[in-house]
Amino acid sequence: MKVSIKKISEITGYSPATISNALNNKRGVNKNTSAEIFKVAQELGYISENRITKIKFVIYRKNGLVIDDTPFFSLMLDGVERECRNLGYEMSVCNLDYRSDDYEEQLKWLLTDTSSAIILLGTELLDDDIAPYKTSKSHILCLDYSNSDMDFDCVLINNSDSAKMATEHLIDRGHREIGYLRGSFRIKPFRSRAVGYARALQLKDIPLNRQYTVTLSPKMEGAYSDMKEYLKKKPKLPTAFFADNDMIALGAVKALQESGYRIPEDISIIGFDDLPFSEISSPRLTTIRVNKQEIGELAVRRIHEIIKGVGKSKLKINVCTEFIERDSVCDCRQN
Repeated sequence: MKVSIKKISEITGYSPATISNALNNKRGVNKNTSAEIFKVAQELGYISENRITKIKFVIYRKNGLVIDDTPFFSLMLDGVERECRNLGYEMSVCNLDYRSDDYEEQLKWLLTDTSSAIILLGTELLDDDIAPYKTSKSHILCLDYSNSDMDFDCVLINNSDSAKMATEHLIDRGHREIGYLRGSFRIKPFRSRAVGYARALQLKDIPLNRQYTVTLSPKMEGAYSDMKEYLKKKPKLPTAFFADNDMIALGAVKALQESGYRIPEDISIIGFDDLPFSEISSPRLTTIRVNKQEIGELAVRRIHEIIKGVGKSKLKINVCTEFIERDSVCDCRQN
């Protein structure tokens, strides 16, 4: 016989309204009461993997430096929403801010909700932040984050190989002094891109000159301000830069142009992400295209497989990128 909320109410002594509020993680239910209700619901089989009909897209913010002020993640969210609709899941968006006073409470509610699966946008996650998520009673898939413990399925951009491809393009165009515009907040994707950049130089026996590494804010206006300050020192500059993302690249381009440098004649720049305004910048930005919507769709398809028990192995899915050549790279071989 199908277990009902009324049955749980009879066993626990709590009202059906309280049972419903607890199982749907609504505020106002004492945490001990909620824990008791969940325990009984699980023992009776009311909560099970087959009952999962909702997917929560959780946007984690450590400080908002990468997540905020970019259309990248809204485009990814479009893909998540579309695929949830295709597969019949109800989708909700949760903002989880590490800086909030009630962060721990929010996290607890999230991780004890066994009626929903979680796609965790972990772009700003650092390894020290991940431990609580390992206790989750919900299915979790990490998007744009993974660690060496392999605790979660994850969907990632192929950051290292993509950065290597971008740097090799500069080398193929005759550049030998190639710098790195380094995001100041060292998220996992940026670290992987740094590895790809360094690997490309190493394979061509080009020394990695730390003098050409410039640390800038990940936000466009911040990158612009930081680059302006850096240029006041009249540093020796390379002939080209690879940037951790388009926001950094475009901020640096603006600062360089205002300081009298021509892009790409004096300095070439390659970004990463292919944000919409990279096509209309001046010059148009050469960059790495990430299919944001497809990544979102892929994440939903994988969490759907996890919910249905398809395969027991944890998967790390690397999504390949596309190199987009525009106008911000000069061919030094012609000089």
